[in-house]
Amino acid sequence: MKCAIYGAGSLGTVLGAYLTKNGTDIELVNRNRAHVEALRENGAHITGTVDFKVPVKAVFPDEMTGPYDVIFLMTKQLYNREVVEFLKPMLAHDGVVATLQNGIPEPGIAEVVGEDRTVGVVVEWGAALTAPGVSELTSDPAALTFHMGGMKGVAKEKLDKVKALLEKMCPVGIEENLIGARWSKLLINATYSGLGTVVGGTFGDVSEKAIPRKIAVRCMKECIDVGHAAGVGFAPVQGKDVTKLFYYKGALKRKISELLVPIAMKKHVGIVPSMLQDIRNGKRCEIDAINGVVCEYGRKYGVPTPINDRIVGIVKKEESGELAPCADNIEYFKEFLK
Repeated sequence: MKCAIYGAGSLGTVLGAYLTKNGTDIELVNRNRAHVEALRENGAHITGTVDFKVPVKAVFPDEMTGPYDVIFLMTKQLYNREVVEFLKPMLAHDGVVATLQNGIPEPGIAEVVGEDRTVGVVVEWGAALTAPGVSELTSDPAALTFHMGGMKGVAKEKLDKVKALLEKMCPVGIEENLIGARWSKLLINATYSGLGTVVGGTFGDVSEKAIPRKIAVRCMKECIDVGHAAGVGFAPVQGKDVTKLFYYKGALKRKISELLVPIAMKKHVGIVPSMLQDIRNGKRCEIDAINGVVCEYGRKYGVPTPINDRIVGIVKKEESGELAPCADNIEYFKEFLK
């Protein structure tokens, strides 16, 4: 079986290292010359909550040959159609694109390769690329999981093939409610990645500080309101029903939700949002594919999303250099606490 990780950055390097370490022949594909050369020379070095090195097969996109049975897609969504069009000819006739991207990328990918060749994977851990060839795992090893499911028509054998590969790293749940799983992950990303990028910090800087935590539960409520309006049934996250934990209608339940936030996020406090990493590196980030999706669906279904709107606006100013990502930016949200 021939496999590749297209977009082997922070998360992809970790996944590729684990899969290689546990016996999978897989190509780590990236455009960053320094990163690819470091992987070739020194192997992948995974630090943080673990520490190991493993020799890996690293290639540039123009060195891919195919046909691939599984391509794990781990780039940003900014150029998805172009990227998937590039990958399509290199898929085996029964090959699949398994997207581990944020947001809800599957419909767009399916438009190019077909629903029966599109698999969605929800990543429930975080990482940060700290140097060429070095990726820091920022989640507790005990909390590493994937959830995955297929678009309409994906054969069980294909799902089993992808599942078996991912299990070389950590437990994998098969999700019948793929869109529900995607919305649950979107809720987490919109809240903790979005606000983490606003304040220039980690998930812990959102979950463990009083004012960001208060904004976080309001952000989650917006996401749930929008999802419900769109007919979404939110899937559990690591066995927990996020709507029961964090949805509220009155002040008492909202306060309880605020108290639950640091408990629910305790194994992920070290995660540095990928959007913040991009901004620090002078790159465009995925704000439109994360909080922007919540805002878009909110407009479509008539649900106000003032907090997500504000997050999008601030992050775009951080992208342009008009604002710096910093803790003081939480001041722009205090009006929502009145």
